[in-house]
Amino acid sequence: MVKRIASLLPSATEIVCALGLADRLVGVSHECDFPAAIVGRPVLTEPKLDPRGTSAAIDAQVRRLVADGLSVYRIREAALRAAAPDLIVTQEQCEVCAVSFREVQAAAQALLATPAAIVSLKPDRLDDVLEDFLRVADAAGVPAAGVALVEASRARLDRIRRKVAHARSRPRVACIEWLEPLMVAGNWIPELVALGGGAYELVAAGAHSPAIGWEALAAAAPDVVIVMPCGFALPQTRRELPTLTARPEWQALPAVRNGRAYAVDGNAYLNRPGPRLIDSAELLAGLIQPGHCASLLPPNSWEKI
Repeated sequence: MVKRIASLLPSATEIVCALGLADRLVGVSHECDFPAAIVGRPVLTEPKLDPRGTSAAIDAQVRRLVADGLSVYRIREAALRAAAPDLIVTQEQCEVCAVSFREVQAAAQALLATPAAIVSLKPDRLDDVLEDFLRVADAAGVPAAGVALVEASRARLDRIRRKVAHARSRPRVACIEWLEPLMVAGNWIPELVALGGGAYELVAAGAHSPAIGWEALAAAAPDVVIVMPCGFALPQTRRELPTLTARPEWQALPAVRNGRAYAVDGNAYLNRPGPRLIDSAELLAGLIQPGHCASLLPPNSWEKI
């Protein structure tokens, strides 16, 4: 069983904690903010951009860095050396979500006196996320905890299925993952929408989130729109909403005309492929099928636009 774990992304930190291993975290990423037990742990990464900017400004910074062949984040080398982990959990799913896997491998080899095992997560779909629970648990030496976490997660997902089974309609849903440029959510989101009683035709399950034109969004005629910018808590999303709401195309969407446009805390939910993805499934079900699932809505997770 490993004794010293470093997590380089928020979802991995949440997985480690859900497995009952919070006391073994010797370092986390600069974005790790949940659960409260990990606050104050050594921070092992830092961004090369200002995450407090507008979506357009962040996108421009990311594109410049990637065009120059650079990572969006860097490892704090002295902090990683001092942490001396024997297990590092990182990711390969998204080049703008965490330090690149290649850099993690190089840093671990160069900085650590004792080799560390590296688990790299690359979930595209919901089952991949659950499989990652097992992979992290196995690597940490607590396989039974991984099985228990997956079983509990599947039980909650099954509860959603039962609640929406008799829904009379499946509204068309659009989940907006970025504002400038306009992007719709892919990966596990189409599955979560379908699970929650909605129809999602903009992106195939497992596909990365694509940019979309306003004409295509209008043509999809969504009955429900959920705005969930990746990494944005509700106050940051609220400040940027005029980017959407000032446009005539937005005003013409069926969801907007019928009062079914919502902003969601994208930092806490939907965009982190960890244990709170199950909370995210309940959140979507509550917004899509409120007559059946309103009781599942996590508090303070959303607001009407």
